[in-house]
Amino acid sequence: MRRNGAKSQPLTQPSATREHPSLRGPDADRQLAVRIRGLNHDFGSGELRKRVLFDNTLDLTRGEIVIMTGPSGSGKTTLLTLIGALRTVQEGSLQVLGRSLEGLNPQQLVEVRRNVGFIFQAHNLFESLTAFQNVCMAMELKDVPRQEMKSRAEELLTKLGLGHRIHHKPEQLSGGQKQRVAIARALINRPALILADEPTAALDPQSGRIVVELLRNFAKQEQATILIVTHDNRILDVADRIVNMVDGRVISDVLVAESAAISEFLRSCPLFSSFSAQKFTELADKMAFERHAAGTDVVRQGAVGDKFYIIRSGTADVLVADAAGQRHVASLDRGKFFGEAALIMGEPRNATVRAASELELYVLGKDDFKSVLESSAEFKEELRKVLFERQ
Repeated sequence: MRRNGAKSQPLTQPSATREHPSLRGPDADRQLAVRIRGLNHDFGSGELRKRVLFDNTLDLTRGEIVIMTGPSGSGKTTLLTLIGALRTVQEGSLQVLGRSLEGLNPQQLVEVRRNVGFIFQAHNLFESLTAFQNVCMAMELKDVPRQEMKSRAEELLTKLGLGHRIHHKPEQLSGGQKQRVAIARALINRPALILADEPTAALDPQSGRIVVELLRNFAKQEQATILIVTHDNRILDVADRIVNMVDGRVISDVLVAESAAISEFLRSCPLFSSFSAQKFTELADKMAFERHAAGTDVVRQGAVGDKFYIIRSGTADVLVADAAGQRHVASLDRGKFFGEAALIMGEPRNATVRAASELELYVLGKDDFKSVLESSAEFKEELRKVLFERQ
Protein backbone atom coordinates (compact mmCIF):
# COMPACT_ATOMS: atom_id res chain seq x y z
CA MET A 1 0.00 0.00 0.00
CA ARG A 2 1.31 3.43 -0.84
CA ARG A 3 2.20 5.87 1.88
CA ASN A 4 3.92 9.21 2.38
CA GLY A 5 4.71 9.26 6.08
CA ALA A 6 2.27 12.11 6.72
CA LYS A 7 0.32 12.35 9.95
CA SER A 8 -3.36 11.53 9.82
CA GLN A 9 -5.95 14.26 9.39
CA PRO A 10 -9.16 14.72 11.43
CA LEU A 11 -11.91 12.27 10.56
CA THR A 12 -13.98 15.04 8.97
CA GLN A 13 -11.50 14.90 6.09
CA PRO A 14 -9.96 12.00 4.17
CA SER A 15 -6.94 10.61 6.00
CA ALA A 16 -3.63 11.23 4.28
CA THR A 17 -2.85 8.54 1.74
CA ARG A 18 0.14 6.22 2.19
CA GLU A 19 0.00 6.82 5.94
CA HIS A 20 2.17 4.52 8.04
CA PRO A 21 0.09 3.04 10.90
CA SER A 22 2.85 3.71 13.43
CA LEU A 23 3.08 7.39 12.49
CA ARG A 24 -0.08 8.62 14.14
CA GLY A 25 -0.31 11.05 17.00
CA PRO A 26 1.99 13.53 18.75
CA ASP A 27 4.81 11.01 19.36
CA ALA A 28 5.31 10.32 15.65
CA ASP A 29 8.67 12.11 15.38
CA ARG A 30 10.08 10.18 18.36
CA GLN A 31 9.21 6.93 16.59
CA LEU A 32 11.37 7.84 13.61
CA ALA A 33 14.89 6.48 13.27
CA VAL A 34 15.44 8.22 9.92
CA ARG A 35 13.62 11.21 8.46
CA ILE A 36 14.42 12.33 4.91
CA ARG A 37 12.88 15.36 3.19
CA GLY A 38 13.76 16.69 -0.27
CA LEU A 39 17.13 14.94 -0.39
CA ASN A 40 19.26 15.57 -3.50
CA HIS A 41 22.84 14.49 -4.16
CA ASP A 42 25.35 15.15 -6.94
CA PHE A 43 28.63 13.56 -7.97
CA GLY A 44 31.44 15.50 -9.63
CA SER A 45 31.76 19.25 -10.10
CA GLY A 46 31.48 21.89 -12.77
CA GLU A 47 30.49 20.58 -16.18
CA LEU A 48 30.95 17.01 -14.93
CA ARG A 49 28.51 17.48 -12.07
CA LYS A 50 25.75 14.86 -12.24
CA ARG A 51 22.68 14.52 -10.03
CA VAL A 52 22.16 10.97 -8.72
CA LEU A 53 19.42 11.52 -6.10
CA PHE A 54 16.34 13.61 -6.79
CA ASP A 55 14.07 15.16 -4.13
CA ASN A 56 13.68 12.01 -2.01
CA THR A 57 11.39 11.81 1.00
CA LEU A 58 11.35 8.76 3.26
CA ASP A 59 10.71 7.80 6.89
CA LEU A 60 12.12 4.75 8.71
CA THR A 61 10.44 3.96 12.01
CA ARG A 62 12.02 2.28 15.00
CA GLY A 63 11.82 -1.50 15.09
CA GLU A 64 10.99 -2.08 11.42
CA ILE A 65 12.81 -3.83 8.60
CA VAL A 66 12.77 -1.93 5.33
CA ILE A 67 14.03 -3.54 2.12
CA MET A 68 15.10 -1.26 -0.70
CA THR A 69 15.06 -2.66 -4.22
CA GLY A 70 15.73 -1.23 -7.66
CA PRO A 71 18.02 -1.58 -10.68
CA SER A 72 21.78 -1.30 -10.35
CA GLY A 73 22.85 2.34 -10.52
CA SER A 74 19.50 3.66 -9.26
CA GLY A 75 21.02 5.40 -6.22
CA LYS A 76 20.28 2.86 -3.49
CA THR A 77 23.83 2.60 -2.14
CA THR A 78 24.32 6.38 -2.35
CA LEU A 79 21.22 6.89 -0.22
CA LEU A 80 22.40 4.20 2.19
CA THR A 81 25.78 5.88 2.68
CA LEU A 82 24.15 9.27 3.25
CA ILE A 83 21.93 7.80 5.96
CA GLY A 84 25.01 6.18 7.49
CA ALA A 85 26.85 9.53 7.67
CA LEU A 86 29.50 8.22 5.27
CA ARG A 87 28.79 11.11 2.89
CA THR A 88 28.02 14.77 3.53
CA VAL A 89 24.47 15.97 2.96
CA GLN A 90 24.46 18.48 0.10
CA GLU A 91 20.84 19.48 -0.26
CA GLY A 92 17.68 18.61 1.66
CA SER A 93 17.00 17.42 5.20
CA LEU A 94 18.30 14.18 6.74
CA GLN A 95 17.84 13.22 10.40
CA VAL A 96 19.30 10.02 11.81
CA LEU A 97 18.43 8.84 15.33
CA GLY A 98 17.15 12.32 16.17
CA ARG A 99 20.18 14.20 14.88
CA SER A 100 20.25 16.39 11.76
CA LEU A 101 23.17 15.53 9.51
CA GLU A 102 23.24 18.74 7.47
CA GLY A 103 26.38 20.78 8.10
CA LEU A 104 28.11 18.26 10.42
CA ASN A 105 31.91 18.23 10.41
CA PRO A 106 33.89 14.96 9.98
CA GLN A 107 34.21 14.35 13.73
CA GLN A 108 30.49 14.85 14.28
CA LEU A 109 29.74 12.41 11.46
CA VAL A 110 31.96 9.85 13.21
CA GLU A 111 29.87 10.28 16.37
CA VAL A 112 26.71 9.52 14.39
CA ARG A 113 28.29 6.41 12.86
CA ARG A 114 29.03 4.96 16.29
CA ASN A 115 25.32 4.25 16.71
CA VAL A 116 24.98 2.63 13.29
CA GLY A 117 25.83 -0.93 12.30
CA PHE A 118 27.13 -1.39 8.74
CA ILE A 119 27.02 -4.53 6.61
CA PHE A 120 28.60 -4.04 3.18
CA GLN A 121 29.36 -6.41 0.29
CA ALA A 122 33.09 -5.97 0.97
CA HIS A 123 33.70 -7.73 4.28
CA ASN A 124 36.53 -5.40 5.38
CA LEU A 125 37.77 -7.90 7.95
CA PHE A 126 41.23 -7.63 9.50
CA GLU A 127 43.16 -10.47 7.87
CA SER A 128 45.50 -10.88 10.86
CA LEU A 129 42.63 -11.38 13.33
CA THR A 130 40.36 -14.36 13.90
CA ALA A 131 36.59 -14.17 13.41
CA PHE A 132 36.22 -13.81 17.18
CA GLN A 133 38.80 -11.01 17.34
CA ASN A 134 37.26 -9.16 14.39
CA VAL A 135 33.92 -9.09 16.19
CA CYS A 136 35.47 -8.09 19.50
CA MET A 137 37.26 -5.17 17.81
CA ALA A 138 33.89 -3.48 17.31
CA MET A 139 33.29 -3.58 21.08
CA GLU A 140 36.64 -2.04 21.97
CA LEU A 141 35.29 1.42 21.14
CA LYS A 142 32.35 0.88 23.51
CA ASP A 143 34.55 -0.10 26.47
CA VAL A 144 32.67 -3.37 27.05
CA PRO A 145 34.03 -5.53 29.94
CA ARG A 146 36.28 -8.33 28.67
CA GLN A 147 34.12 -11.25 29.88
CA GLU A 148 30.93 -9.76 28.46
CA MET A 149 32.74 -9.09 25.20
CA LYS A 150 33.82 -12.74 24.99
CA SER A 151 30.39 -14.20 25.74
CA ARG A 152 28.52 -11.86 23.39
CA ALA A 153 30.90 -12.52 20.48
CA GLU A 154 30.80 -16.30 20.96
CA GLU A 155 27.01 -16.34 21.26
CA LEU A 156 26.42 -14.25 18.15
CA LEU A 157 28.94 -16.14 15.99
CA THR A 158 27.38 -19.43 17.09
CA LYS A 159 23.88 -18.19 16.16
CA LEU A 160 25.25 -17.41 12.72
CA GLY A 161 26.50 -20.97 12.33
CA LEU A 162 30.16 -20.13 12.92
CA GLY A 163 30.67 -21.79 16.29
CA HIS A 164 33.26 -24.14 14.76
CA ARG A 165 35.06 -21.25 13.00
CA ILE A 166 35.35 -18.73 15.83
CA HIS A 167 39.13 -18.88 15.97
CA HIS A 168 39.77 -19.04 12.22
CA LYS A 169 41.26 -16.13 10.30
CA PRO A 170 39.57 -14.72 7.16
CA GLU A 171 41.90 -16.64 4.82
CA GLN A 172 40.51 -19.85 6.32
CA LEU A 173 36.89 -18.82 5.78
CA SER A 174 34.66 -18.99 2.71
CA GLY A 175 33.10 -15.85 1.26
CA GLY A 176 29.79 -16.62 2.95
CA GLN A 177 31.48 -17.22 6.30
CA LYS A 178 33.34 -13.92 6.04
CA GLN A 179 30.03 -12.20 5.35
CA ARG A 180 28.52 -13.72 8.49
CA VAL A 181 31.47 -12.49 10.54
CA ALA A 182 30.87 -9.00 9.15
CA ILE A 183 27.19 -9.30 10.11
CA ALA A 184 28.12 -10.34 13.64
CA ARG A 185 30.46 -7.35 13.88
CA ALA A 186 27.62 -5.02 12.81
CA LEU A 187 25.18 -6.40 15.38
CA ILE A 188 27.47 -6.94 18.35
CA ASN A 189 27.04 -3.45 19.85
CA ARG A 190 23.25 -3.58 19.46
CA PRO A 191 23.04 -0.43 17.31
CA ALA A 192 19.76 1.43 16.94
CA LEU A 193 20.15 1.50 13.16
CA ILE A 194 21.59 -1.16 10.85
CA LEU A 195 22.39 -0.45 7.20
CA ALA A 196 23.00 -3.49 5.02
CA ASP A 197 24.09 -3.53 1.37
CA GLU A 198 23.40 -6.96 -0.18
CA PRO A 199 23.95 -8.85 3.11
CA THR A 200 22.89 -12.23 1.67
CA ALA A 201 24.47 -11.95 -1.79
CA ALA A 202 27.34 -14.32 -0.96
CA LEU A 203 25.25 -16.75 1.10
CA ASP A 204 23.59 -20.02 0.19
CA PRO A 205 19.81 -20.23 0.83
CA GLN A 206 20.17 -21.84 4.27
CA SER A 207 22.78 -19.34 5.51
CA GLY A 208 20.79 -16.46 4.03
CA ARG A 209 17.70 -17.58 5.91
CA ILE A 210 19.66 -17.80 9.18
CA VAL A 211 20.90 -14.23 8.66
CA VAL A 212 17.53 -12.68 7.86
CA GLU A 213 15.82 -14.45 10.75
CA LEU A 214 18.53 -13.14 13.06
CA LEU A 215 17.98 -9.64 11.70
CA ARG A 216 14.22 -9.98 12.14
CA ASN A 217 14.60 -11.08 15.77
CA PHE A 218 17.16 -8.36 16.43
CA ALA A 219 14.82 -5.66 15.10
CA LYS A 220 12.00 -6.94 17.29
CA GLN A 221 14.00 -7.45 20.48
CA GLU A 222 16.13 -4.31 20.31
CA GLN A 223 13.59 -2.06 18.53
CA ALA A 224 16.32 -1.45 15.97
CA THR A 225 15.66 -0.15 12.49
CA ILE A 226 17.16 -2.19 9.65
CA LEU A 227 17.49 -0.92 6.08
CA ILE A 228 18.54 -3.59 3.59
CA VAL A 229 19.51 -2.87 -0.01
CA THR A 230 19.15 -6.10 -1.96
CA HIS A 231 18.36 -7.86 -5.22
CA ASP A 232 17.69 -11.10 -3.30
CA ASN A 233 13.99 -11.92 -3.73
CA ARG A 234 14.35 -14.79 -1.25
CA ILE A 235 14.37 -12.40 1.71
CA LEU A 236 11.50 -10.05 0.81
CA ASP A 237 9.20 -11.85 3.25
CA VAL A 238 11.04 -10.46 6.29
CA ALA A 239 10.30 -6.86 5.33
CA ASP A 240 7.76 -4.64 7.03
CA ARG A 241 8.05 -2.33 4.03
CA ILE A 242 9.52 -2.54 0.55
CA VAL A 243 10.87 0.64 -1.02
CA ASN A 244 11.63 0.71 -4.73
CA MET A 245 14.13 3.15 -6.17
CA VAL A 246 14.58 3.98 -9.87
CA ASP A 247 16.82 6.62 -11.45
CA GLY A 248 17.62 8.30 -8.15
CA ARG A 249 14.02 8.51 -6.93
CA VAL A 250 11.96 6.55 -4.43
CA ILE A 251 9.03 5.64 -6.67
CA SER A 252 7.08 3.31 -4.36
CA ASP A 253 6.88 2.56 -0.66
CA VAL A 254 4.77 -0.47 0.22
CA LEU A 255 3.55 -1.61 3.62
CA VAL A 256 3.90 -5.37 3.19
CA ALA A 257 1.33 -6.52 5.75
CA GLU A 258 -1.22 -3.96 4.58
CA SER A 259 -0.59 -4.85 0.95
CA ALA A 260 -1.25 -8.52 1.75
CA ALA A 261 -4.44 -7.58 3.62
CA ILE A 262 -5.66 -5.54 0.66
CA SER A 263 -4.93 -8.44 -1.69
CA GLU A 264 -7.02 -10.76 0.47
CA PHE A 265 -9.82 -8.21 0.57
CA LEU A 266 -9.78 -7.74 -3.21
CA ARG A 267 -10.00 -11.50 -3.73
CA SER A 268 -13.39 -11.43 -1.98
CA CYS A 269 -14.75 -8.83 -4.45
CA PRO A 270 -16.43 -10.33 -7.55
CA LEU A 271 -15.20 -7.37 -9.60
CA PHE A 272 -11.64 -8.73 -9.41
CA SER A 273 -12.42 -12.44 -9.89
CA SER A 274 -10.30 -12.62 -13.06
CA PHE A 275 -7.13 -11.26 -11.41
CA SER A 276 -4.06 -13.44 -10.88
CA ALA A 277 -2.07 -13.43 -7.63
CA GLN A 278 0.52 -11.19 -9.30
CA LYS A 279 -2.20 -8.80 -10.45
CA PHE A 280 -3.67 -8.62 -6.94
CA THR A 281 -0.27 -7.65 -5.55
CA GLU A 282 0.28 -4.99 -8.21
CA LEU A 283 -3.17 -3.54 -7.60
CA ALA A 284 -2.75 -3.53 -3.82
CA ASP A 285 0.55 -1.68 -4.15
CA LYS A 286 -1.15 1.09 -6.13
CA MET A 287 -3.96 1.62 -3.64
CA ALA A 288 -4.18 4.35 -1.03
CA PHE A 289 -6.38 4.50 2.06
CA GLU A 290 -8.95 7.07 3.11
CA ARG A 291 -11.23 7.38 6.12
CA HIS A 292 -14.37 9.57 6.13
CA ALA A 293 -16.64 10.41 9.08
CA ALA A 294 -20.37 9.77 8.92
CA GLY A 295 -22.23 12.53 7.14
CA THR A 296 -19.37 13.69 4.91
CA ASP A 297 -19.51 13.63 1.12
CA VAL A 298 -16.85 11.45 -0.43
CA VAL A 299 -17.75 12.62 -3.95
CA ARG A 300 -20.18 15.31 -5.06
CA GLN A 301 -22.46 15.30 -8.06
CA GLY A 302 -21.11 17.54 -10.82
CA ALA A 303 -17.51 17.45 -9.57
CA VAL A 304 -14.62 16.27 -11.74
CA GLY A 305 -13.82 12.60 -11.17
CA ASP A 306 -10.26 11.84 -10.11
CA LYS A 307 -10.52 8.66 -7.98
CA PHE A 308 -12.03 5.17 -7.94
CA TYR A 309 -13.24 3.89 -4.53
CA ILE A 310 -13.81 0.46 -2.96
CA ILE A 311 -15.46 0.23 0.47
CA ARG A 312 -13.41 -1.67 3.06
CA SER A 313 -15.83 -1.05 5.91
CA GLY A 314 -18.87 1.08 6.69
CA THR A 315 -21.85 2.14 4.57
CA ALA A 316 -22.55 4.94 2.11
CA ASP A 317 -25.64 6.46 0.48
CA VAL A 318 -25.83 7.33 -3.21
CA LEU A 319 -27.81 10.54 -3.79
CA VAL A 320 -28.90 12.09 -7.09
CA ALA A 321 -30.13 15.67 -7.45
CA ASP A 322 -32.62 16.63 -10.17
CA ALA A 323 -35.42 19.15 -10.67
CA ALA A 324 -37.45 17.47 -7.94
CA GLY A 325 -34.64 17.69 -5.38
CA GLN A 326 -32.13 15.21 -4.01
CA ARG A 327 -33.21 11.57 -3.77
CA HIS A 328 -31.65 8.43 -2.36
CA VAL A 329 -31.03 5.85 -5.11
CA ALA A 330 -28.79 3.21 -3.50
CA SER A 331 -26.87 2.08 -0.43
CA LEU A 332 -23.34 0.70 -0.61
CA ASP A 333 -21.43 -1.45 1.87
CA ARG A 334 -18.27 -3.60 2.14
CA GLY A 335 -16.83 -4.64 -1.22
CA LYS A 336 -19.00 -2.24 -3.25
CA PHE A 337 -17.32 0.38 -5.41
CA PHE A 338 -18.06 3.78 -6.92
CA GLY A 339 -16.44 6.56 -8.94
CA GLU A 340 -15.80 4.49 -12.06
CA ALA A 341 -18.34 6.22 -14.33
CA ALA A 342 -16.68 9.64 -14.32
CA LEU A 343 -13.25 8.09 -14.96
CA ILE A 344 -14.40 5.86 -17.81
CA MET A 345 -16.76 8.32 -19.50
CA GLY A 346 -14.70 11.44 -18.85
CA GLU A 347 -17.77 13.22 -17.51
CA PRO A 348 -18.52 14.95 -14.15
CA ARG A 349 -19.73 12.87 -11.20
CA ASN A 350 -23.34 11.77 -11.79
CA ALA A 351 -24.17 11.33 -8.09
CA THR A 352 -23.15 12.29 -4.57
CA VAL A 353 -21.82 9.53 -2.33
CA ARG A 354 -22.21 10.33 1.38
CA ALA A 355 -20.81 8.33 4.28
CA ALA A 356 -23.77 6.88 6.24
CA SER A 357 -21.36 5.63 8.90
CA GLU A 358 -17.62 5.97 9.39
CA LEU A 359 -16.27 4.85 6.04
CA GLU A 360 -12.93 3.21 5.25
CA LEU A 361 -11.99 3.14 1.59
CA TYR A 362 -9.32 1.79 -0.71
CA VAL A 363 -8.63 4.29 -3.46
CA LEU A 364 -7.08 4.31 -6.93
CA GLY A 365 -6.07 7.61 -8.50
CA LYS A 366 -7.15 8.42 -12.02
CA ASP A 367 -3.90 7.41 -13.74
CA ASP A 368 -3.55 4.16 -11.80
CA PHE A 369 -7.20 3.31 -12.47
CA LYS A 370 -6.71 3.77 -16.21
CA SER A 371 -3.53 1.69 -16.09
CA VAL A 372 -5.35 -1.21 -14.40
CA LEU A 373 -8.29 -0.82 -16.78
CA GLU A 374 -6.10 -1.04 -19.87
CA SER A 375 -4.10 -4.01 -18.56
CA SER A 376 -7.13 -6.23 -17.90
CA ALA A 377 -9.80 -6.79 -20.55
CA GLU A 378 -11.89 -8.78 -18.05
CA PHE A 379 -11.82 -5.96 -15.51
CA LYS A 380 -12.81 -3.43 -18.19
CA GLU A 381 -15.69 -5.60 -19.37
CA GLU A 382 -16.96 -6.16 -15.82
CA LEU A 383 -16.99 -2.42 -15.16
CA ARG A 384 -18.83 -1.73 -18.40
CA LYS A 385 -21.50 -4.25 -17.37
CA VAL A 386 -21.93 -2.44 -14.06
CA LEU A 387 -22.15 0.91 -15.83
CA PHE A 388 -24.87 -0.43 -18.12
CA GLU A 389 -26.85 -1.84 -15.18
CA ARG A 390 -26.66 1.45 -13.26
CA GLN A 391 -27.98 3.55 -16.12
